Amino acid sequence: MTDVAAGPRSVSENISEGAAEAGAAENDVGNAPESPAPGSSRSAWRDVPPLQVRRFAALALEEVPVLAQDILREIRAEYPGLPVVLDDSGEPMALVGIRRALEGFVQQLATREGRPRYHPEVFQEFGRGEGLHGRSLDSLQAIYRLGVRLAWRRLAEIGQQTEIPPPAMYELAESGFEYLDGLVDQSVRGYAEAAARQAGERLRLQRKLMELLLSERRPDVSAASALGAENGLDERAARVGWQLPERVAVGVLLRPAREAVAPAVGEGVLLDMEAEQPRMVVPDPDAAGRPELLRRAMTGWSGAIGPPVPLADAAKSLRWAQAAVGLMERGLLPAGEVLYCTEHTEALVLLQPEELIEDLSRRCLAPLDHCGPAHGRRLAQTLLAWLETRGGAPEVAARLGVHPQTVRYRLRQIRELWGDEVDDPDRRFELELVLRARRLRGELGRT
Repeated sequence: MTDVAAGPRSVSENISEGAAEAGAAENDVGNAPESPAPGSSRSAWRDVPPLQVRRFAALALEEVPVLAQDILREIRAEYPGLPVVLDDSGEPMALVGIRRALEGFVQQLATREGRPRYHPEVFQEFGRGEGLHGRSLDSLQAIYRLGVRLAWRRLAEIGQQTEIPPPAMYELAESGFEYLDGLVDQSVRGYAEAAARQAGERLRLQRKLMELLLSERRPDVSAASALGAENGLDERAARVGWQLPERVAVGVLLRPAREAVAPAVGEGVLLDMEAEQPRMVVPDPDAAGRPELLRRAMTGWSGAIGPPVPLADAAKSLRWAQAAVGLMERGLLPAGEVLYCTEHTEALVLLQPEELIEDLSRRCLAPLDHCGPAHGRRLAQTLLAWLETRGGAPEVAARLGVHPQTVRYRLRQIRELWGDEVDDPDRRFELELVLRARRLRGELGRT
């Protein structure tokens, strides 16, 4: 790598040594031009006598400091908003990069190396700078092209001055563009590195924001602004560019595969893919078009989205989503899609408090203990149909798909088993509650 502090002189010495070696090699074969490798095309540049090459390189190196300054001045005139970044010595990094690029290119020509030499740290740093400041590489590549055009004008003048044949200069131009491609590649590498680092940092900050947002320890406030002021949520949200919404819904997802690509939920939705069951926070879930956008983004995924709640109650929405996912894993809610808890309220309310519902079921349905399993199930179905329809035998029979006379027989048995309890509103409510829970669990089969 060329030492910039050493200046053109040290580079010139290196070039002279390389050129002398090339000349000595030619003298060994009677001063004939270097022969191309079998099957390869002839190189016009390699046919230029070594003395001419040394003259061209020496003149070019003498021009490098001034040419670098001229190129930087033209670039700043073309791109006045270009930031000036200084290195440790206080010199503009852009100037250092231009000078090193010119020196490296001329050294390549003089030593007749087959591949250009780059200075990756400088040009990778240029790419990193573009990425860290949120700019695209388009402007940087345009700057590189401008620099190459300006450098080529001067090299062409030196070529005429040293009487380099036109075919060799054409080849030199091709090498210049190849060299430019190498510099761009280094900048792209730096840009990609910066982008990956920024993305990783944003994901880390986003997870921290979600942890705070979904924490059970919430202040007793309802307004988003008060919430943010109370526990620093607004500052954390600002660091990831997330505007605090008034209401949110929290989703819990089930991975379709271990290496599944994250769903494209959009920038407004916070997504944490690090958890075993990925979580997301949906701002303003009732906004027009939001459900449809989420449905499309979640194709191939399954899980549940909790009910919309004020921002301060995000943890409550999370709890309902987790409960729904638990029921999905047990086969009590449909799997294979992302469900909305608000569309499965009955199942979530009746199947969640299992111990309480089971205890109430044992007490309410104790009269069926003395019936056989099949007969007891038919009576339970009839009782639930009667409670839901509040009608007579024909309505219940239509609901169950049996003959009205069969229903009348069963209703008489139900009256015998429960007595006046079936006339008490509170007892009827409890009976319907436990029977609906059994139906949701699949314990009431078909008639």
